Amino acid sequence: MYFRPEGYFFSTSSNQRLISTIDGLEEARENGLIVEARVSMCTSSHDLIVDLPCAVGFIQREEGAIGIAEGTTRDIAVISRVNKVVCFKVVSLHKSESGEYTAVLSRRAAQEECMKKYISSLRSGDIIEAKVTHLEQFGCFVDIGCGIPSLIPIDAISVSRISHPSDRFMLGQRIKAVIHSNENGRICLTHKELLGTWSENAERYSVGETVGGVVRSVEEYGIFVELAPNLAGLAEPKDNVHPGQNVSVYIKSILPDKMKVKLVIIDVCEDISPNCNFEYFIESGHISEWIYSTPESGKNIVSEFL
Repeated sequence: MYFRPEGYFFSTSSNQRLISTIDGLEEARENGLIVEARVSMCTSSHDLIVDLPCAVGFIQREEGAIGIAEGTTRDIAVISRVNKVVCFKVVSLHKSESGEYTAVLSRRAAQEECMKKYISSLRSGDIIEAKVTHLEQFGCFVDIGCGIPSLIPIDAISVSRISHPSDRFMLGQRIKAVIHSNENGRICLTHKELLGTWSENAERYSVGETVGGVVRSVEEYGIFVELAPNLAGLAEPKDNVHPGQNVSVYIKSILPDKMKVKLVIIDVCEDISPNCNFEYFIESGHISEWIYSTPESGKNIVSEFL
């Protein structure tokens, strides 16, 4: 099994086969396989009840996540799993006198294997898959494998500044990210390096075009409008324009030597849901260095992965 965020394998035929019968669960136990199912309840003791077609799945509190038993992970990591898919290993199967089965499961065991065989090998600059799990003012929490969390700080989400991660992401979204650092199993991520350099983004636009954008800030000297997550331009001042509004803008000039795009706001458009679909310029592999700035600008905006 490849180690991926929880939910990636739930609907696959192989996973459904293993969780649907006692023989399948026994096969998973004997072979140490990681499988997935949905949590239906968290008890008052913070044990998890897992919805299995052929048995009652049971994850004891201490087996709900790495760090629960040691007190380094808060119980919210277990409570918040209700009505969500989790991964686990099958520890044992028990049959009652009435013929009903209980499957004793461990999510912690799955996470420990993921840490040992996958996460411990990740290095700065590696590009990985992640799933958005929680949005806070300071950043976006993601699942990087078997429910193990990591953080993308808000200033690492994109070059174009946003007021909140919800301007860029939505819960449950599958994204790509870059390992910024991996120290003692604590992973820090970045995202903006996958969204293209200034030149790569600017090349998609031409002077004289009218295109859509999002107002990110309003200053006395002008209005910053995002054309793409890694490209913003400055529009001339205009009344009744506010951050977060969707606008149509006329492109007056594109200046690579100054890394500037000059715009004129044509109209304020009706509100629409944020576009959370990304065009990744790099999707896999490893990057050692990413240079956002243009050669002719004299600026040196660089991310290095050592």
